[in-house]
Amino acid sequence: MSDLLQQGQADDSRSEGESGFVVVIPARFNSSRLPGKPLADIHGQPMIEHVWRNACASQASRVVIATDDERIREACEGFGAEVVMTRADHPSGTDRLAEVVTLLALAPETLVVNVQGDEPLLPAALIDQVAVRLEEDEGASIATLAESIASVDSLFNPNVVKVVRDLRGRALYFSRAPIPWDREHFTTPPDMLATDSWLRHIGLYAYRASFLTDYVDWLPAPLEQLEQLEQLRALHHGHAIQVAIACTAHPAGVDTPEDLERVRDWLAQAAAGCESGEA
Repeated sequence: MSDLLQQGQADDSRSEGESGFVVVIPARFNSSRLPGKPLADIHGQPMIEHVWRNACASQASRVVIATDDERIREACEGFGAEVVMTRADHPSGTDRLAEVVTLLALAPETLVVNVQGDEPLLPAALIDQVAVRLEEDEGASIATLAESIASVDSLFNPNVVKVVRDLRGRALYFSRAPIPWDREHFTTPPDMLATDSWLRHIGLYAYRASFLTDYVDWLPAPLEQLEQLEQLRALHHGHAIQVAIACTAHPAGVDTPEDLERVRDWLAQAAAGCESGEA
């Protein structure tokens, strides 16, 4: 294992304790591949409820669901969640998050963790980790997570976003391209990766509320438009992004009906394992 990655993992596995932060879960009804996704049934509960319960298991002081759909609002209030109604015309999830900051009148120093509403298996430990990482780096405006890339296919897949960090764990750049580029060994695509020097970005973010209120006034940055990666707008404006090595596995979210079935099967197997253990 590379020295830099070992150092990062040692730093990232520190005891994290309690941290006062707010979790916001954006939830939209429309989805091209899975309409009504937040309300999709998973063992008697809508998917958004699974996400909410996992977030409530974190150290967050407040968990809020942000939606522009009355059906989602009614369902979420039915299981006891706090819901904020937002506009339907936001160009991005970050803009929706900024509206929530305004609607809730959050203090500028408040830490806000954005948890996607289609990640019903997201562990609370990752929510806590990204919040604590931002709290620890007072000079950063954003914190996010990454994990090692072990597959050549993943490294060269443009749908897998890569990130490189400096010695402090701050992002130098995010790209869909394979970065860093191994000049000596990448003259032709390799059969395997010799080291764990490559990192896959995990799209779980913590923000300072003050950053979100500034962000909405910025135009998209040139590199952001080329790569189609929102986080590059923050780097373009000189804001530091802290990147922690995930302390546990980050399960894939739900984008398709097949993903939904995979999550249902996983939770059914987990429940069966708990029952057999109790027996």
